[in-house]
Amino acid sequence: MAESDNIVVETAEKIFADLADPQTINNDKKNAWQAPLWRALSEAGLPLSWVPDDLGGSGASLADGFALLNAAGRFAVAVPLAETMLAGWLLAQAKIASPEGEMTVLPASPKDRITLDADGSLSGRARGVPYAKAAKHFAVLAHGKEGVSIALVDAGKVRIESGLNVGYDHSDTVTLDKVQPVTRKSAPKAFDQTTMMLMGGVARSLQIAGALESMLDISVRYSNERVAFEKKISKFQAVQHNLARLAGESAAALAAATSAADAIANATSFNDEVYLEAASAKIRCAEAAEKGGAIAHQVHGAIGFTLEHILHRYSLRALAWRDDFGSESHWAVELGKLVANRGADELWPLVASR
Repeated sequence: MAESDNIVVETAEKIFADLADPQTINNDKKNAWQAPLWRALSEAGLPLSWVPDDLGGSGASLADGFALLNAAGRFAVAVPLAETMLAGWLLAQAKIASPEGEMTVLPASPKDRITLDADGSLSGRARGVPYAKAAKHFAVLAHGKEGVSIALVDAGKVRIESGLNVGYDHSDTVTLDKVQPVTRKSAPKAFDQTTMMLMGGVARSLQIAGALESMLDISVRYSNERVAFEKKISKFQAVQHNLARLAGESAAALAAATSAADAIANATSFNDEVYLEAASAKIRCAEAAEKGGAIAHQVHGAIGFTLEHILHRYSLRALAWRDDFGSESHWAVELGKLVANRGADELWPLVASR
């Protein structure tokens, strides 16, 4: 679906333009913009886009939700929109209705694990959980003797150690000590923590790609405004070369992220093709975030490093999103294991078919 024909994206972009202008947010030291933005997003049903109507959500398609996340990245939205969408999607896998308000998922790293005890309680520690401090509920993937379960947990029942990522957004540590969930059900067959990490990784890849698009636009605009040695810096060959490199990183990230999103939206399960696409997207987008952010700041010079300029809202968040739901190095290792176990000859037809 073309972006201009996507009513979900159009609605989100209008809300972002009205209530999430980067410069306005940058100048607001009291964060007074957050409540009106979240209220508008909630009234439009966007945080629960991936939740079916009968479970309290909007019932949007996976493709529409992915396009929404890319738009959120273009505005570097600093509210738990992606996290609530992922939490709603996770709960929906077990037919659990989503409550109102902000949510996030546990765990947010492939290295952490939540366990289901014999009495039905949940225990474990999850690090680097995005927006845990702002969440009213958690969607939890837990492992027990009978397999994988999905649970809804009241945020007031857990212990949260506040933390910040490099983008100055909450990235907290959540500890569950025999916490009784609000609701718990068994996860679908073959649904596991890797599935959730892949979904979260693609969400972050789309956000990174969106942020890179904005970094490119900001850099091109600045180069056409900034004058040095009596001419616009966009006329200098070195600057043109850097902008071309930034455009390449942005295009590569967008291609990888949208390809992975398309694979998930059209697949009936998280098979090897989806794994290959999603892991590759996270690796490539993480690489682009580092290279693209460096180029954008180089084009801007000293002004780009100041807190008064909006560039850091994009570059720092793109860098922070690299580590959520598995870092670049994690997925590189896992992708290497997949190729080693299955063989390049067996996996190549999956790539060629795309």
